Amino acid sequence: MRKLFFRALAGINKAILPRYSQRDLSKLKKWDQAIIAYRYWVTINSLN
Repeated sequence: MRKLFFRALAGINKAILPRYSQRDLSKLKKWDQAIIAYRYWVTINSLN
């Protein structure tokens, strides 16, 4: 149940949130870093 929830949340994040793959992560604002941390947390939980 938990894994299914996080997979659905990851799909929503992929559609809505911006991508940061081509940007320098050290030059991002705190808000952008928080979005990356959130996406990382959701991704890790969807894989477990």
